[in-house]
Amino acid sequence: MKQYKLWVEQEVPETIILADGDFPSFPLALKWLGQCPYVVCCDGAANAYIRSGRIPDAIVGDGDSLLPEVKVRYASLIHSESEQDTNDSSKAFRFCLSQRRRNITIMGATGKREDHTIGNISLLADYMEQAEVKMVTDYGVFIPIKEDSVFCSYPGQQVSIFNMGSTELSAEGLAYPLSAFTNWWQGTLNEALSDCFTIHTNGKILVFRTF
Repeated sequence: MKQYKLWVEQEVPETIILADGDFPSFPLALKWLGQCPYVVCCDGAANAYIRSGRIPDAIVGDGDSLLPEVKVRYASLIHSESEQDTNDSSKAFRFCLSQRRRNITIMGATGKREDHTIGNISLLADYMEQAEVKMVTDYGVFIPIKEDSVFCSYPGQQVSIFNMGSTELSAEGLAYPLSAFTNWWQGTLNEALSDCFTIHTNGKILVFRTF
């Protein structure tokens, strides 16, 4: 059974994709952005990342959101993709796969526009088929799973579960029982009872734990 550590117990990510939502403000996320050995910015996210005093390893997208001075000064880092069938987050994810990177943390994928936020979160169910992936927000971490898993936690930690295709769903160590619900809201606002909880599933779900 796979086990997932608490955020504070995890090592610095080997790869970060920074999307063009709200720039991270959670202190540990900012620390990781500074320490991660390989950061890929989605198009316009490079503007804020460079403004923060950091230089990305790659910039991926169609370039329509990049500041002119960024386009010129960092032209060698830009990997242009003009197709419009996928968003910049997916383009950056494909680029990371092409670089043989299979352990990916996504930041900056929420905020600004709610439709973009929902779309980015839902894509985790697709990304998990090709890489070990998680999404960090300023409030917690999304992790997609499709098999029984144990999550390290603490008493009172807020937990939400989003069903993406499971027909058999249950848990141990949460305040409220789980079932194979059909509406996303039905699995929200749960709570860990101790230092770990276990989820049993036969299909894809998203697990959100607050910091």
